[in-house]
Amino acid sequence: MTDELFWNRAANHLIRYGGGFTPRVIESAAGSYVYDAQGRAILDFTSGQMSAVLGHSHPDVVAAITRAAGTLTHLYSGMLSRPVVDLAVAMEKSLPDPLSRTLLLTTGAESNEAAIKMAKLYTGNYEIVAFDRSWHGMTSGAAATTFSAGRRGYGPPVPGVLTLPTPNAYRSPFGDDWQTELDYGFGIVDQQSSGSLAACIVEPILSSGGIIELPPGYLARLKQHCEQRGMLLILDEAQTGLGRTGTMYAFERDGVVPDVLTLSKTLGAGLPVAVVVTSAEIEEVCHERGFLFFTTHVSDPLAATVALTVMDVIERDGLVDRARSLGKELRDRLDDLRNRYEVVGDVRGRGLLQGLELVTDKASKTPADQLGQAVTQACLERGLHMNIVQLPGMGGIFRIAPPLTVSRDDLHRGVDILEEALKTA
Repeated sequence: MTDELFWNRAANHLIRYGGGFTPRVIESAAGSYVYDAQGRAILDFTSGQMSAVLGHSHPDVVAAITRAAGTLTHLYSGMLSRPVVDLAVAMEKSLPDPLSRTLLLTTGAESNEAAIKMAKLYTGNYEIVAFDRSWHGMTSGAAATTFSAGRRGYGPPVPGVLTLPTPNAYRSPFGDDWQTELDYGFGIVDQQSSGSLAACIVEPILSSGGIIELPPGYLARLKQHCEQRGMLLILDEAQTGLGRTGTMYAFERDGVVPDVLTLSKTLGAGLPVAVVVTSAEIEEVCHERGFLFFTTHVSDPLAATVALTVMDVIERDGLVDRARSLGKELRDRLDDLRNRYEVVGDVRGRGLLQGLELVTDKASKTPADQLGQAVTQACLERGLHMNIVQLPGMGGIFRIAPPLTVSRDDLHRGVDILEEALKTA
């Protein structure tokens, strides 16, 4: 099939679900690269959809899927298999007390839906607080807590969702004073609330919101606000979990344990796997009150087998430490670009999840939307796939998240290509 026929068929038969498609027909993927129909290698600086932490077609994952496909992939949702229980045990071992009970699902939106339902059932309340630059999924409850995009044109969202200002020091009117911003935000929440606050759901690093990292101390103060109001703290670590930030879980840096943790993207290393993890006390109360999340693919053995394999490889190959050390090299390179280029306004992030924001100039911080698009295209022409977030009021922000298995040479090659694209664009 020619590329022209392929794109004609795509235009005539697909429902478009977001922005435009990358103008390449992808035929295969391996390691840190994807390959198009002409055999051109494209360095993947987004780990697929920020998910393939072990790179593409990792041999251990391929072997695990092959074994499971021949023995046990899917069961009646009321049946249990050994991989599911083994994964729950592995999750508890990797997490601090009291996180000990796991629900195995498929997507990040689904895990956030389940977490929100548990919080409402446990507290008896219904109001959920989220950041005003958040992304927690596209299904109804998760979409109601997603404020970075996709809110217009669909009618009223699930009621009872309130917002906190995102602590973006580069553009916030509060600057670096996140304590005042957070306290002010909860003052607004209290004014809006009907007295039924159930939970606050946040990402430790807002990815779709523009790689905005919560400053040290923020999570601890946020947890205090939640406890004072009888709310649960839900952490969505879809993109920050399993080593990407240089710790196994991003919240470890802050010494704050959430009441509920959701994981997805990275746990499946590119396959649809997600979990909700909470305490025995919360799980038991929810069970007594009739918690229901009986889906077609809950507790699927194939998903559990993949997740166990991913966790084993991360531990065996020391990928958490690797993300930390390579992340420092990546950050040093990006900081150097910021120092030398007037259009690189800000660099932020942690480990192998970094953001680079483009502006017209450092003084005005004016968003450089057209430049961002030009740099993205110039990177692709040179064999580098980059993802750029462009939100109202913000510049073009590159989300840089190569696999944890990326070679040092490929990491630096990617930054070299990015700099070449900056010069040309």
